[in-house]
Amino acid sequence: MSPVFFETPFGYSIDITFWFKLFSQPPFEIIQSLVVIVGWTLIAFVFIEMGAELWVMYRQGKYTKKWQWMLLAVNIPPLYIQTPKAVEQVFAHLSGAKTGPNLWEKFWLGKKQKWFSIEIVSIDGYIQFLIRCESEFRDLVEAAIYAQYVEAEITEVEDYVDAISGNFPDKDYNVFGVEFGLGENQAYPIRTYPSFEYNISKDLVFSDPMAAILENFSRIGKGENLWFQIILEPTGNGWKKEGIELVKEIVTGKKKYKKDRTLLYFFNSVPRKVLLELRNIWYWQFEPDELGSSEEVEVPGKVSELTPGVKATVEAVEDKIAKIGFKTKIRILYVARHEAYNPGRCIDGFIGSLNQFHIQSRNSIVPTKTTEAFYWFKTRHLDYIKRKFVTAFKKRKLKVGGSPYILNIEELATLWHFPLPFVKTPLLQKAETKRGEPPMNLPLELSEQHIRLKRVGPPESAVEPEPDVPKELPYA
Repeated sequence: MSPVFFETPFGYSIDITFWFKLFSQPPFEIIQSLVVIVGWTLIAFVFIEMGAELWVMYRQGKYTKKWQWMLLAVNIPPLYIQTPKAVEQVFAHLSGAKTGPNLWEKFWLGKKQKWFSIEIVSIDGYIQFLIRCESEFRDLVEAAIYAQYVEAEITEVEDYVDAISGNFPDKDYNVFGVEFGLGENQAYPIRTYPSFEYNISKDLVFSDPMAAILENFSRIGKGENLWFQIILEPTGNGWKKEGIELVKEIVTGKKKYKKDRTLLYFFNSVPRKVLLELRNIWYWQFEPDELGSSEEVEVPGKVSELTPGVKATVEAVEDKIAKIGFKTKIRILYVARHEAYNPGRCIDGFIGSLNQFHIQSRNSIVPTKTTEAFYWFKTRHLDYIKRKFVTAFKKRKLKVGGSPYILNIEELATLWHFPLPFVKTPLLQKAETKRGEPPMNLPLELSEQHIRLKRVGPPESAVEPEPDVPKELPYA
């Protein structure tokens, strides 16, 4: 085949023999040739991206090995009156832990954002509020709590999750876990604590939503445990764009679809774009619908035309994005000995207590994953699910299971706050109102501790025992 040249208006000739020969082939052979020519570049991009992800995971693994986690028990005086607004300020304080690693820190040092876990545990019916953090942020956590609760007691304790091995089947324990997510778009808010205020007299009455939650923790008996965790990771303000777009969709009544980035969309859109360009060049009189144009005339909506309910939803979304948000994951785990195992005693009630945060046309907290299996080889698959769930719970993993979602500080303070004095929860650990030095030689009544204080110093086995002293000593 003789060479084929294309003469340009500038006096240059371009050899297009290769492309002329390529597109003179049958369609199937053209596709094969294009795959051979450009297909390897796509494969190369995939392998480069996978390699970069694996490298970051490797460096982050080395970086996180240096972290030292600690668990802090928080006790509040029983007559200390503070609304959930105080806990909302605590979470705003914790947002100061936000760090943004640059490329060098991310790809070489493996630096990543540290997170917190706020928890409520019931061990044999004894209820304790806990906060887990990395040692770097202990001062931050204590400062945030003492700023709102001056008489609070904060003590480092041993991690209660070490009571179970996490290997199933377990000869001593059985577990049932539930992971929760949002029922709607994360830009929609759940019902928050200001909605639990109502008037039945001249005084304002607050129906504490924590009462319904803690009631399930108080039903735990001997040999049973109920562990509740909310994992928080500080994040930036990028999530607020989703709320802004949602408000625009509600007001205008038009849904904005995300652009499809797949190769199929690319190849399908090429002919349409070519025809649109030809129309613009030669002024072909095509209607937009004939060419499948996606261009639409924006008709601005008016807030005054919205119904009262829709207006309230728009205001709620705007209120949510106006406050600080955290990446969040919520889990609950019931752990009990085989002879006392009865998850229906508290799990069903706990799920029901979360329904009080549901608002129609906004959002709700719903179960998304449970430690159940419905497949063949059910027993073996169920043990695998339990091992995976317990491991994620013990390590407080954010990205294991469903995708994390955004809750702002007002929503978090609604779900986790210290109950008001009128909430009568038995066996809830509280701080003493006044503390003083005990008298000397005070006899102590020893009892089993459900959450043990963390020992600082050598273990008991390393301490030399005192020498035996005879009962009767001769007088000098």
